Order: sequence, then C-alpha cells, then structure tokens
Amino acid sequence: MVQTPTVSVVMAVYNAERYVAQAIDSILQQTFTDFELIILNDGSTDGSLRILQQYEKRDHRIRLISRENQGIPRTRNDLLKASQGEFMAVMDSDDVALPDRLSLQVNFLRQHPEVVCVGGAHDLIDHKGRFLTRLHLPTDDEAIQQAVIVGHAPICNPCALIRREALLQVGGYDERLGQAEDLDVWLKLGEIGKLANLSDSVLQYRVHPQSISERAQLFQRQKAREACERAWQRRGITGTFEAIQPWRSVGTRPSQQSFLLQYGWWAFHSQQRTTALIYALKAILTIPWKRNGWNLLACALIKPFPSDQSVHSKNHSNSDHPKSQTEPSKIQSHSVHL
Repeated sequence: MVQTPTVSVVMAVYNAERYVAQAIDSILQQTFTDFELIILNDGSTDGSLRILQQYEKRDHRIRLISRENQGIPRTRNDLLKASQGEFMAVMDSDDVALPDRLSLQVNFLRQHPEVVCVGGAHDLIDHKGRFLTRLHLPTDDEAIQQAVIVGHAPICNPCALIRREALLQVGGYDERLGQAEDLDVWLKLGEIGKLANLSDSVLQYRVHPQSISERAQLFQRQKAREACERAWQRRGITGTFEAIQPWRSVGTRPSQQSFLLQYGWWAFHSQQRTTALIYALKAILTIPWKRNGWNLLACALIKPFPSDQSVHSKNHSNSDHPKSQTEPSKIQSHSVHL
C-alpha cells in the first residue's frame, strides 16, 4: 500500500523554463521529506514540459500532469483535487523554497491546531537571483485579519502551507476571481480558523517582468476589491478597500524609476553594494536628469553601509509586494543589459 504523504506540494507551470528547475530542486532538497510534488503544466509553449518530464523520471515523489492552458484559478483547483496530503504547500515555478520551509511550517501547524494556514517571511530576489531584501509579515491572526479584510495580502501565496481539509471546506479557489483568488482564500480561511506567518524566512520570492503579478496588477486590484466586498457581505460589515497603490511599475518612466530605486536602496541596506550599483545605473538610464538615481549611485559607490539592519526587521503588514521591474520591451531601448 502507498502511504499518503504528509504534505502535497503543488506547483503550476506555464512557460517557466528559465526558473522551474531551480524551483523543483529547492523542493526536492527540503529537510522534511514526507511529501509529494504535484506539478501541473498548464499548456506551456516553451521548453518547460521537457524539463518537467526529466524530473519526473528522476524522483518518484513527483507527479506530473500536463494539459492545455486553463489559467491559474482552474489550475490551483485541479492541483487541490489531485493532492492527497494532510497539508498543501503552494509553490510557484519561479521561486526558491529555503531548505527548512516545510519542516518549520509542518511543525508549526502541528503545534497550533487552531491555525488553518501559515505563511512566513521571505526574501526578495531579482530575475538573476540577486538578493534585495527580506520582508517580514505580521505573524499573529489579529494583525493578518485586519490587513486582509481591507484588501492587503498579508500571506505570500507561494509561502503558504494550508490544511487541505480547511481549503476544501471553504470551496477551494473561486475561479471567478482570477488573479485575486489567493486573497479570497485567505478571507474565507480566516472565517473558519486562524491565520499565521512564521518570523523565519521560508522562500526566495523572485521579482521579474514576466510574472503574472507584474503583468496583471490592475486586474488583480479590481478582483481583490470584489473579494473583499463578498467578505464584507458574508460578515455583515461595512468595509473600506485600502489596497489601491500599485506595488509594481505601471509602465511609465517615473513609475519604473521609482521601483528601480526601491530595489537599489533595499540592496544597499542589505549590504549588497554591487546590486545597489546595478539598480542605480538602471534608474539613471531610465530618467537621467533626476537626481535621485545619482544619489543612489553615489551612496552605492562610497557610503559606508548602515550599522543596523532595520530593513530586515521592518513589518510589511500589508504585504503588497513592491516587487516591480520594468517590462523588457519598455526598458531595453534606454538601459543596458544588467
């Protein structure tokens, strides 16, 4: 008889050939080993399927499903249906799970039966894997609930470990809320149990212009408001939607430069001088006549690093990931390839 695994790690893949091998390796190298890895190839047109088939042959814990493209919400529900574990761990195909992620999260849920979902702090890395900063999210249920009910996402979706029965109880992912289905799940799970985040970092979250969040943030905001309005109605309350500021570049040069500078200052405060220099140059090349890019460049070149690491201890309670990179088509004409 085949023993049911404790954890079902579920990964949706669509045209992720550049990063998917690293994502899979990070799961296979977990210190916690009682898991299955279910990968759904959602109609990729690049070389992703070939890479996935090679991994499936190498490790018996991998189960590969491949079909035509049907989008993220349907894919998440298909992965939920295919999963067998007591817990379901969400994993994106362009991120990197840290080695103790599953161990830390499984132990936490074992010790806290009232918690139905746990996320964690996470490190932001760029498209080349360069470290930018660590984001700490609220760890207690009250703070998480206060953030999610106004539209913020205080649990990073690919950091989540969820009790599978609880997710089934709330009906899984609402396919009418494409791009905000995870926020809707946090709202519904918060109505049947407690939510939490670990203070430990569990994931390297990659920010790059091909990600779904980068390309569809305005649509996400619209659907996030709809998810909140449904939650307000279910709970019989009058709410206010607060998550209105973009957390990615909206395509204009000022917006692009703003996020490039954010990356650069994060890197500087994380003592990543070379990365800070790279983003200073990108910011300057985006808008050469503005002083803020030159200020970052000067600091990255000559200024001593801050003595404290307050950037790593800051609580980003709304978790609207300020992970923006400009789209290649918008930046290549006025930036070097870095």
